[in-house]
Amino acid sequence: MLLRLLLVLALLCAAAPAQKPAAGDVDRIHRSAILIDAHNDVPLRVIRGFDIGQRAKDGHTDLPRLREGGVDAVFFSVYISPGYVPKGQSLHRALEVFDAVRGDIIARYPDEFQLALTAGDIEAAHRRGKIAALIGVEGGHAIENSLPVLRMFYALGARYLTLTHANTNDWADSSGDIRDPKVPHHNGLTDFGREVIAEMNRLGMMVDVSHVSDKTFCDVLEVSKAPILATHSSCRALCADPRNLTDEMIRALAKKGGIIQINFNPGFLTKRPSPPANLEDVVAHIDHAVKAGGIDAVGIGSDFDGIDQAPVGLDDVSKFPNLTRALVEKGYSAGDISKIYGGNLLRLMRAAEAAAAR
Repeated sequence: MLLRLLLVLALLCAAAPAQKPAAGDVDRIHRSAILIDAHNDVPLRVIRGFDIGQRAKDGHTDLPRLREGGVDAVFFSVYISPGYVPKGQSLHRALEVFDAVRGDIIARYPDEFQLALTAGDIEAAHRRGKIAALIGVEGGHAIENSLPVLRMFYALGARYLTLTHANTNDWADSSGDIRDPKVPHHNGLTDFGREVIAEMNRLGMMVDVSHVSDKTFCDVLEVSKAPILATHSSCRALCADPRNLTDEMIRALAKKGGIIQINFNPGFLTKRPSPPANLEDVVAHIDHAVKAGGIDAVGIGSDFDGIDQAPVGLDDVSKFPNLTRALVEKGYSAGDISKIYGGNLLRLMRAAEAAAAR
């Protein structure tokens, strides 16, 4: 009789729906983490006159919504379109975008943003209640094949360089044109490309392999003395796109202390035509990356304002608490979420800084 009663109780427990986390619990977990978005393209709007301090009805990022979303740190992207290469204006354009980030975002709102150059700076800004503003350069063509320019970018505040964009440059192959027979390829990194990685390691600038070809990824992983990261890429096993990382790549990245930071671009989350990508798809990619590489190998790189459409439920930076709730419902602990949101990237930054100090 007792055995039958225990069996009935077990069946009832199995059939009971999972209890939804209380709003207060989600908020506590969300606020306890240092949320770092590793890739945000709002400087593209700012350079055209957008005021980040005012709430906007369009786009994904502004100061009021960053505060609502509990975002603690943002890597603002100095993105240089490949279209500037034939005109010989990549460096010129990069300096304009640097100026927009430093002048029209950070200097314009000094009570809200604080320039961060190290992992410690991010934590210090967090303690002061400010949003840490960091800079990443997207597109290795922006250095115009010059190590002195790379050093200048570092001096201006760049703490990572995305080695390629959708274009193969003179020293590294991109995933964006791997099947284009008109583009000369290098079979990964050239000798100068290896010099770039060595100089980034010496400076303490993180190496970003989003957008690179698979062979370039392997070459960078081999030669970099510091852990590398993919600032805005997702999982190829869930969405077959060369911009995404395979499980083997995620494992290799993790083995050397690296991180894959999940991109919110719907085209890199799902190939189904309808319904559009949503919050659940983002969670699925995070969960898959954790299973492939471990909890220490995953982060967030939204690509907000660099994408035409955001996932339903993660429509802009104010919606990050929705992601927290979904991760809690998936079974992730406060400690897990803290690692994904910022802890892993802080560790990697410190590793890059330590490599430079050697």
